[in-house]
Amino acid sequence: MIRIYDTMKKKKVDLETVEKKKVGIYLCGPTVYDYGHLGHGRSAVCFDLLRRYLSYRGYEVTFVRNWTDIDDKTIERAKAEHTTVQELTERFIRIYEEDFEKLGILEPDEAPKPTEHIPGIVSFIERLFEREHAYLLEDGVYYDISTFDDYGKLSGQRLEDLKQGVRVDVAEGKRNPGDFALWKFEKPGEPSWPSPWGNGRPGWHIECSVMSGRYLKEEFDIHCGGQDLIFPHHEDEIAQSRGAGYRFARYWMHNGFLNIDNEKMSKSLGNFFTLRQAFELFSPKAVRFFLISSHYRAPLNFSEETLRQAEAALQRFNDFIGRVAEAKQGERGGTAETIDAGIRRAREGFTEGLDDDLNVSKALAALSDFVRDVNVLMEKGELGSESAGLVIEFMKEIDKVLGVFSFEKKKLDGEIEKLIEERIFARRKKEFARADAIRDRLLKMGIVLEDTKDGTRWKRA
Repeated sequence: MIRIYDTMKKKKVDLETVEKKKVGIYLCGPTVYDYGHLGHGRSAVCFDLLRRYLSYRGYEVTFVRNWTDIDDKTIERAKAEHTTVQELTERFIRIYEEDFEKLGILEPDEAPKPTEHIPGIVSFIERLFEREHAYLLEDGVYYDISTFDDYGKLSGQRLEDLKQGVRVDVAEGKRNPGDFALWKFEKPGEPSWPSPWGNGRPGWHIECSVMSGRYLKEEFDIHCGGQDLIFPHHEDEIAQSRGAGYRFARYWMHNGFLNIDNEKMSKSLGNFFTLRQAFELFSPKAVRFFLISSHYRAPLNFSEETLRQAEAALQRFNDFIGRVAEAKQGERGGTAETIDAGIRRAREGFTEGLDDDLNVSKALAALSDFVRDVNVLMEKGELGSESAGLVIEFMKEIDKVLGVFSFEKKKLDGEIEKLIEERIFARRKKEFARADAIRDRLLKMGIVLEDTKDGTRWKRA
């Protein structure tokens, strides 16, 4: 049984979906007015792992991730760049898509934008008026949080003690400090759409209630996002969705914050890293491995040192895959019996870990134990080509979940290949001084050699 931590219940629960072996997931995507940063990458990667794992466990997954393409920030940035909001957001959506593709994030089944769902948003607000949850002020339409008895249950906020949080709208005449905008009336130079109350644009929270209902029905399984969205965004989504009569999400999952050198990432502190800046320092697969290598709910500290450690750990897995691939091409005999039990144990350990609220540390520990055991077999010369083939297939199976391993060895340029061949020839002639000189030269070129009884292997430093 798969267990997940439900933010609403504040504990781990068994995953029981609306429809057996089907799961609908909604992930709050970014507001597309700037380059994606590592925090965006962590949320996207964590819940890509969830999606991949549920598919691995036999679920039919419908995954929806939105783009927020109309918002105060998109309007301000478009004005600053003397462009339209649509041109700005479409440009940054393409940038996000490129970065997410490099991170190995699967494309969502649906990627809705609020500007494409205005009629549904207007209809939703009309429904809230009918149920007496909405009211009109001079600058727009607001949701009265006092009309929803469970307001604050997700975040732990008490209505009487409620303080205004990030992106809580301030307006004169609000019935409660936490009341939030459903519809904002137009201002000069801003995009707007018609509504029964006046031309304007949707508030921030309303889009996710409407679009999740459009693509996942009025009750769906898992709503995901970063911890910073718990209040007010997700709290407000619940209020308006339940207020409209929707059962809404069964479970809430939130990933932890990402710190830079043990401090919260912030542009004002000068410790802000975009995904593209991270890709300049490390390979996208190393960045992905770093982002999934700690439990998704725990804080994650980014530094060049922690990412180098993740890169080295990933390289050990890839080196292992390379050695097994060579064994697969060898002529050693033997049956697959010696490896079957090891694969079974590794698969069980991997599954047991991820079944427990995506405990990736436990899953990777089972995989590391498997790598150690197979390495022992290879050192003893007991891994036959058939067994090696089974190991490769197992690692590919696991990588459908992790999305980090490399199964094709990168080709070397002609000069490096020639130097490796010269060194092999020098060793055969017992010209060890020359062989050592070539090894040192290759090391300066970023190539590390390893001499084994099966021949010389190479890897990049």
